[in-house]
Amino acid sequence: MVQLNHPGVYIQEVPSGAYTIGSVGTSVAAFVDFFREGPLNEPVEVFGMADVDRIFGGLDERSEGSYALVQYFLNGGDSAFVVRVASADVSHPLSLAGVILKADAEGGADVLDIRAASEGSWGNNLRVDVEHGTRSAGLFNLTVTRYDGPTAKAKPLGSERYLDLTLDSTAPRCAVKVINDQSKLIKVAAGAGVTATSRPAATGTVSGDLAALSIADFNGFSGKKISVAIGSLSAVDAQLGTWAAGTITKLAQLGPKLEAAIRAAKADSASYTGVTVEVVGTRLRLLSGKGKGTTTFSPTESITIANAGADTTATALSLVTPAHANVQQYPLGLTADVKALRKTTVGGDGLPPDATAIIGDPATFTGMQALERVDLFNILSIPRAVADGVPDTQTRAIYSAALALVERKRAFLLIDIPAGKNGVQEIKNWLEEHSEFRHKNSAVYFPRVQIPDPLNAPRLRSVASSGTLAGIYARTDRQQGVWKAPAGVEVALDGVVQLDAQLSDAESGVLNPLAINCLRTFAVYGNVAWGARTLVGADQMGSEWKYVNVRRLALMLEASVLRGTTWAVFEPNDEPLWASIRLSVGAYMNSLFLQGAFQGGSPQYAYFVKCDGETTSQNDRNQGIVNIQVGFAPWKPAEFIVIRVQQIAGASPPITG
Repeated sequence: MVQLNHPGVYIQEVPSGAYTIGSVGTSVAAFVDFFREGPLNEPVEVFGMADVDRIFGGLDERSEGSYALVQYFLNGGDSAFVVRVASADVSHPLSLAGVILKADAEGGADVLDIRAASEGSWGNNLRVDVEHGTRSAGLFNLTVTRYDGPTAKAKPLGSERYLDLTLDSTAPRCAVKVINDQSKLIKVAAGAGVTATSRPAATGTVSGDLAALSIADFNGFSGKKISVAIGSLSAVDAQLGTWAAGTITKLAQLGPKLEAAIRAAKADSASYTGVTVEVVGTRLRLLSGKGKGTTTFSPTESITIANAGADTTATALSLVTPAHANVQQYPLGLTADVKALRKTTVGGDGLPPDATAIIGDPATFTGMQALERVDLFNILSIPRAVADGVPDTQTRAIYSAALALVERKRAFLLIDIPAGKNGVQEIKNWLEEHSEFRHKNSAVYFPRVQIPDPLNAPRLRSVASSGTLAGIYARTDRQQGVWKAPAGVEVALDGVVQLDAQLSDAESGVLNPLAINCLRTFAVYGNVAWGARTLVGADQMGSEWKYVNVRRLALMLEASVLRGTTWAVFEPNDEPLWASIRLSVGAYMNSLFLQGAFQGGSPQYAYFVKCDGETTSQNDRNQGIVNIQVGFAPWKPAEFIVIRVQQIAGASPPITG
C-alpha cells in the first residue's frame, strides 16, 4: 500500500490480474534401451545423432534404441532424452575399465586410480600418457586419448590434456578435482599410497637428472654407442654421429642426435624408426614409434637402454637404471601388471537389458523410472520390449510399467510389435492377447519398417516403428500443430525403404476399426502413416479419446494449464482470484483457437473456461479448493471421405445446394 504522508499525488501500481500461460512442448521423445557407453540410468538430453554418437557410442547391433534414434531424428525429431540400461551376469560383466598408476616403474606406491567415465568395453580403448615437463617441480601433465580399438593399429579419436597437476588434495590443481570436473572420458581417485608430493611415473623411458653434464661430457658423446631394446625385440647398438668439439653444448642439442641414432639402428622396425627423444627439463624422455613395421606397437612395451659393451655412454646419460624404463602409455582394462601400471578391472558391456533393468526402481530412479526426474517428455519409445529373445512375460511387464509412467507424466507411449508378426490375423491375435496395452495414452502401428543398416551394408534391417513415428509426431507438431493427426499422404516415412508387409485396402479395413494403425505404401507417395487412433480407439469401445491428435492435444492443455496456474496457489479464494484464472486460461485458450487448434467458427463454440461460485462451492472454499472447468472442441480427422456420384439428364438444369 502507498504510504500517504503528505498532501500530493501518489502513484500506485495495480496488478492487472492477467497471467500469461504458454504451451508446453509436445514433441520431446524418450528412449530407454541398451547402449554401448554413456551414463547408466540417467536421462541425458540429445539434440541429434552427433550427440548420440558422442555420448552413447552411436549405432550398435545390440541396441534397438540406437536405430530408433536414427529414425527419430531423420523424421523430424529435434530433442530426446536417452536412458542407458543394461543387465549383466558372471560371464558378461557390466564394468568400468580401469588402471592404477604407481610412483615409479619398478614398484612404489599406488598414487592414482583411473577409471573410464562409464561402464563398457569402450573404456578398454583409452590410454593415458604422463609426463613431468611442467613449469614447477613435482607437478605432472596427463593426457587421455581415446582410440577406435585396443590394437596396435588403432587410430586416435580424440584426447583431453591436463597440465600442471598435483596429487596434493589441498591444491587448486589437484588432479582429482580438475579431471573429475572436466573430463568426459575418465574419472580419477587418489591411490592408496598417495602423499601430497606423489606423482605417477612418467610414461616412456626417462633418464636421471642430467643437469651436471659439462661441455666436456657433450664432446665425449661424439661417435659413442648405446644398446637399445624395444619391447620383445632383440637389442641393437645405436651409434651417435660425430661432431666437432664445442658443437653440442646443451641437452636440447643432444636429444636430436640420440633420436637419429636410434632410428637408424633398425630400419625395418617402426618401433625404432618412429622413436622420439624429448628433452624434459634436465632429463631425456624416449618414446617408441607407432605404425606399421616388422613388429607391432604395444602401449605396454618399454625401451630398455644399456651400455654397448665397454662403452659407458648409457650410464653417463643415466638411462640404465631399470626404474627409468616404463610403458609407453597406460592402457585401461589390462589383465596384468606391467612396470608402473597395476591392473584393476576390464571394461565390460554386460547384456542387453531384461525387464527388471528396463523398468527400474522408483526408489533409486533407475531404468525408465529415471524419466521421473525429467521435467517434460511427451513420447516414449522402448523397442527393446519386443526385441528377439525377450519373453512375452517381460514384454507385458515393460509396457505395463511404461503405461503407468506415461499416465503420471502426461506423455504418450508408442507400442511396438515383435518381429515376424506380418500377417493381419497374427497382429489381431497378438493385440487380443495383449488387451492390457489398450490405453488412452498409447498407440500401435503395423507393420514394422525396414531401413538401411550401416553396420551391415547393403542389407536392410527390420526395426520397430516407434522411433520413426516419434519423429513424425514431432514433425507434424512443428509444422501443423499437435491438433493435426500425424497421418496422411503428406506424412512420409523418411529413411524407410520398405515395410515388413504390404497391406491392401481390405486388410487396412480390418485393422483400422480395431485401432491398429496401418503403415501403407502408395504409388507416388511412397511409405506413409495411414492411421491415427489410440489403442482405445477401436470402434466398439466408443472412447472419446479415439484419436491420437485429440488425446495429445488434451495432454498438452492439461500440462500447460497446470503449469500456468501455479501462481494461484495460496491466493485468497474468492471472485477476484476466479476472475484472474478465467482471464489467464481464457486468453490461453483463445490463442490456441486463433492458431486453428479447435473446431468452431467463434470462441464460444470452440472452448469454454468456467471458474466461479458454481464450480467452487463454499464447502470447496472451506477445504482450500478452486475448481476450474475447461472444455474444448477438438478437430477429428476425416478418416472416411465419401463421394456421391449420380447421373443427370442432359437437358436438366444442374442441381445446386
